[in-house]
Amino acid sequence: MKTIGIAGYSGSGKTTLIEKLIPRFVRRGMHVSLIKHAHHSFDVDQAGKDSYRHRHAGATEVLVTSSRRWVLIHELRGAQEPPFEEQVKHLAPCDLLIVEGFKFAPIPKIEVWRAVTGESFLHPNDPYIVAVASDAKLGTALPLLELDDDAAIGEFILNHVGLA
Repeated sequence: MKTIGIAGYSGSGKTTLIEKLIPRFVRRGMHVSLIKHAHHSFDVDQAGKDSYRHRHAGATEVLVTSSRRWVLIHELRGAQEPPFEEQVKHLAPCDLLIVEGFKFAPIPKIEVWRAVTGESFLHPNDPYIVAVASDAKLGTALPLLELDDDAAIGEFILNHVGLA
């Protein structure tokens, strides 16, 4: 399984870029999975549904399954968040794993940077960043990719991870 991270601050365009990249890879016949690191509290369950009620009653894990999909909800109940490497073990094998967030994971990453966020760069301090995708001309020794050119970014990723 090949892995590429898409890192950057909120509002930089990470999700929009990934949304454009996934169909490109899928059209090539690739199986693509994604891990998204969310902020502290999020919910994929709906209040009032049986699974929500069971989880709130104290179940550590609730697996909801149907003929079309399944989801496993695991409550940490105060335990430490497992490291990135442990999270990956929950996924079925795939051709390409895209990771959104996990800024500090030791995986190759493309930094998405836009001036409008007002944030600093990640790449000078992160040796795992292999390229920068931006809507601005930047002075960087790393490959600079045009943020709106998802075709070129997709090709860069495939070449970088050895799937081209």
